[in-house]
Amino acid sequence: MTDSRVYGIDLGTTYTCIAHVDDLSGRPHITPNDAGELTTPSVVLFEDAETRVVGREAKNIAVMEAENVVEMIKREMGKPEWRREFFGHRYSPEEISSYILRKVVDDTERHEGTRPHKVVVTCPAYFGIPQREATAAAGRIAGLDVLEVINEPTAAAIAYGAQHPEDQVVLVYDLGGGTFDVTVIDIKDSAITVVATDGAHELGGRNWDEELVKFAAGQWQAEHPGAGTDPLDSPETVQDLWLRAERAKWSLSSMAQTKVAVTHDGQQVTVPLTREKFNDLTQYLLDSTMSLTRQVMETARELGYPKIDLILLVGGSTKMPQVTARLEAEFSLEVKSFEPDQAVAKGAAIYGQKLAVGERVRTEIGKKLDRAPEQVDVAAAPEKVRMAAEELVASDMGLRLGTVQYLSGMVVRNVVSHSFGVIALTADDTEVISNLVLAQQALPAEATRTFGIRHSGMGAVELRIFENTSREAVVKDLDTGEQVGVAMLELASDLPADSPVDVVFRLDNEGRLTVTGRDRSVGGKEVTAVIETNRALSAEQVAVAIKHANSIRILG
Repeated sequence: MTDSRVYGIDLGTTYTCIAHVDDLSGRPHITPNDAGELTTPSVVLFEDAETRVVGREAKNIAVMEAENVVEMIKREMGKPEWRREFFGHRYSPEEISSYILRKVVDDTERHEGTRPHKVVVTCPAYFGIPQREATAAAGRIAGLDVLEVINEPTAAAIAYGAQHPEDQVVLVYDLGGGTFDVTVIDIKDSAITVVATDGAHELGGRNWDEELVKFAAGQWQAEHPGAGTDPLDSPETVQDLWLRAERAKWSLSSMAQTKVAVTHDGQQVTVPLTREKFNDLTQYLLDSTMSLTRQVMETARELGYPKIDLILLVGGSTKMPQVTARLEAEFSLEVKSFEPDQAVAKGAAIYGQKLAVGERVRTEIGKKLDRAPEQVDVAAAPEKVRMAAEELVASDMGLRLGTVQYLSGMVVRNVVSHSFGVIALTADDTEVISNLVLAQQALPAEATRTFGIRHSGMGAVELRIFENTSREAVVKDLDTGEQVGVAMLELASDLPADSPVDVVFRLDNEGRLTVTGRDRSVGGKEVTAVIETNRALSAEQVAVAIKHANSIRILG
């Protein structure tokens, strides 16, 4: 293995997976955990002040020891108010997520003999700035160098495109254990271009399991009407039901019917469950995914992509037959399952290796052309220079030349998943969000808008930056957005009303936002809005968390 290897980590709501690109074959491979499983449950047990148990063992006792176990932590990423206290210490979502990352990294080190350091971590496409920053912070707390946080559907498309490079427009339907993403992606000429995306952060296979838990518990009560007790009030019963519900769901993926045993208060009831009944119980959940899918397809049409060639299924929950059947019936398109548990991690690994290879190729070309690497455009470099650089990089990194050429030539273009605007006043002094960058706009993006100050002699104006999901230029309902940044712009003295102020929004390829305000008067000042970190950990808090993490032992 080379020191330049970059790992891809699918940090999932219910399961986590780590992958790398094999040096010789150029193909991505999943590294199994200590139990030989290709995925690790994203569940953390706080056994004592210094010990965390991560994975299957923690999952098996999650409800019985609910006071010491954290599940579904991904749904809490970016929430500043969320903390759980264990053994006198309050833990953030980033810290808890870091234990999951450390578990898969520890297992990889034991399996391969070398500890992963550089990684690309995935997140849902609809994650905003705070959630993405929180994901990166979790990696840093785990001792990792997080090169990028990329969208899960994009990663899946990268993995798919590596095996199926023909030109096509695919809709990635990503139904995981706790989240749902739907994304239209154009694969063409070794380029992966995201067209439109949307999702729901509290919709996933876990919701299907919950319906089975409630149904089975209700059947027990129906059989024991005078028991005076509810199975859902017993942690032991509920723990057992969650595990049995998940197993029943998977059984129904291959069988028409199964049974769920409910043991409570010394009484057992065997509940028969058909696939038809399961589909009826969960139809409203599937309806929600169909609605989001239609919305994204409509957005893609508006953006010039009227035709979808294929619906690509990723995420473990797409194994349920109801998903394929419903998609085929709704949209009359080919539906194809593609490594639902592994595609995201594999795509992240391919992208990570692309970053490593790309950096080396630019460096070598820069040496030949006497330029700094960041000034090198690989595609525009003389062919002989580029080929010589690729051959050298392949030799130095121990990679096949074809792998280096493929990764060096790969282009990934993303879109911003949210709109970003600034608070402005209408003629009647009503506050609205004036969106400068709209959701589904290609990255990187830059937009400038000129506003007039409301009153003469204001002295300063406050720039309040809002993130929202509307694609309208003006949003009247402020409750649909969320403030993500603020800055005060000092103004020249005695400016008259309506004096111009420029606001510039810039988003880089990863969706990181910088906002600049500029007083256009002679000698006017400029200010840059700093995106608030109070919904994720600050640099100081991350440093404290890293120090605390050094005393923590990870088991599993």
